[in-house]
Amino acid sequence: MSNELEGRTALVTGGNRGIGLAMARALGIAGAAVAIVARDRARTDEAIADLQAEGIDASAHIVELSDRASCQAAVAAAVRRHGQLDILVNNAGINIRKRPELYSEEEIERVIATDLLVPFHLAVSAYQACMETRGGKIINVGSLLSTFGGAVFAPYSAAKGGLLQLTRSLAIAWAPQDIQVNAILPGWIDTDLTVSARREVAGLNEKVLTRTPAGRWGDTKDFGAAAVFLAGPGSRYITGTSISIDGGYSVAI
Repeated sequence: MSNELEGRTALVTGGNRGIGLAMARALGIAGAAVAIVARDRARTDEAIADLQAEGIDASAHIVELSDRASCQAAVAAAVRRHGQLDILVNNAGINIRKRPELYSEEEIERVIATDLLVPFHLAVSAYQACMETRGGKIINVGSLLSTFGGAVFAPYSAAKGGLLQLTRSLAIAWAPQDIQVNAILPGWIDTDLTVSARREVAGLNEKVLTRTPAGRWGDTKDFGAAAVFLAGPGSRYITGTSISIDGGYSVAI
C-alpha cells in the first residue's frame, strides 16, 4: 500500500458503487481516510465493509444531498469522524433520459440540482474545511456530455457543462489558498447506470464501440490512478483543467 495520501481525508459522494467506489478505493489504498456519502444504507455498508477489509480507514455517511444545509452537514460529519477534510470528490449524480419536450419541470430541476447545485454547495463547504489545513483538492466528476450534446440528455448535459465551468471558476478563485479544483470527464463506462442506457438508447453499444479508438467500454478501475494524481502532491500546480477518461472517444473523428 502506497502512502502518497497518508494523513489526508477524502469525502467521496456516491462512493458506494461504480466510478465513485473505484476512486474511493484508490484514494484509500494511497493512504487517505475515506468518507463515503450516499443515500443507500445497505449498499454503502457493503462498500465500507469491502474497503475496511482492504485495510482502508473508511466511514459511511447516509445523507440525502439536496441543498446547502445537507451539504454542510455531510462535510461536518466527515470532519467529526476523521478530524479534517483535504479532498472532495463530487461524484454523485443522476440522469433522466428523455427528449427535451417530454421532461416535467420537477425532473429538470432535480437533475440540475443534483448534478450542479449540490456539487457547488459541497465545494464551498469543503473549501471552508480545507482552509483549516491550508490547502486541498476538489475533483468534480463531469461527463463526455460536459462538452458534447445529446438528444435525450438535455438537463444532464446542461448540468455537466455547468460543472465544467464551475470547476474553472472555483480553480481561479481558490488558487491563492492552495486549493486545486479539477475535473474528470468519464466517457462510456460499463456501470449499472449505463446498462440501463444501453436498454433505452437503441444502437448505443454499437455506436460506442465503433467510435471509441480503444474498442471497448471503460472500466471503473480506469479511474483510480487519475483520482490519486489529482488528489496528491504531484498535481499541486494543476488547476482548472479536465482529464477525459474515454478511450479516445472525444478526440476521434
